[in-house]
Amino acid sequence: MADDSLIGKIHDLSDLELAALICLVTKEHCIIDTEPDALDELVDELELVAAKVFGLSHAVIDCSEHTTLDDFAHAILSVDENPTRSNSPVLARRDSRQDSYFLHAPTFQPITRSPVSEGFGDNKSIANVIIAKNLDEAPKQVQIQALELMRTKRIYTRTNVQNAPKRFLFIALLAGGQGPRLTKHLNDHMFISHFHDPEDGFPNLEERFDDGNSNSSVVKKSPSLDAGSFLWPTITAEDIERLSELSENATVTVEVLACLAPLHNLAFATPSLIALATRKIYPHRIHIVRPERERSMQWGSDVDAVAALLEGIGPEDVIEDVLGNSGAEAPL
Repeated sequence: MADDSLIGKIHDLSDLELAALICLVTKEHCIIDTEPDALDELVDELELVAAKVFGLSHAVIDCSEHTTLDDFAHAILSVDENPTRSNSPVLARRDSRQDSYFLHAPTFQPITRSPVSEGFGDNKSIANVIIAKNLDEAPKQVQIQALELMRTKRIYTRTNVQNAPKRFLFIALLAGGQGPRLTKHLNDHMFISHFHDPEDGFPNLEERFDDGNSNSSVVKKSPSLDAGSFLWPTITAEDIERLSELSENATVTVEVLACLAPLHNLAFATPSLIALATRKIYPHRIHIVRPERERSMQWGSDVDAVAALLEGIGPEDVIEDVLGNSGAEAPL
């Protein structure tokens, strides 16, 4: 069982921090959704979660339809072993969103700026936490490259191979809505998904603002934001290793349940944990079909009636319908 001090730290974590912790413990990756207007604030919040809560380095990739494989490789390899903010294009959003690394694709056209040119990988390393903003808008080949990075924990450049660190988390950060989504294999590879409601706030950003580190806005970029800015992370590497050991000893076969059990100081899964795991595992895997493709249409259903029935139905509604009002059934 986990000691009381570790359980106390876990209980103080926000939902975003818990999602990151679950992935770090299981060595998996996740999707985080939010409202489009809150996407930039969420990027800043996740940067603080990586640096402050876990003491890990991080890289932000702002993807678009113009993002290339070289852009992707350049971004995740742009963290020095001894990082300096002045020459890192990954975190170059600085004080203005208009300085985003990938917003101006033509800047990558000159041959002199080739991201993976000879010797590019020298003295570089992949960040512990990669935040891929709008990854669903990136071309298919970039999404496939992201999938390969998660599966193999390495990326090939023209001159060498870069390996991901032991504690490695890839976050696909998406804006909610009916826009582009991840390719099928990448989507299926993601361990869990979480929707962050802006109404739930951004506790680390708000705390940083209250401490006087930002004089104008909680979303203003701090030039000194990195893992070294915080001497004592909330959740240490030892904590993550301890939780990994406990999850391996939990009498549960479903991986996410085995991870959730020790977070609640249990060695088994309760019905409420099963319901919680279901709500994290399945939302990004359930797709609501168009009315004309609904199965009952094969037997003569009226398309307008089917459309009316499906209106407003989302993956969360399907999950709640399966779980029922009482959740998973308790064993007799």
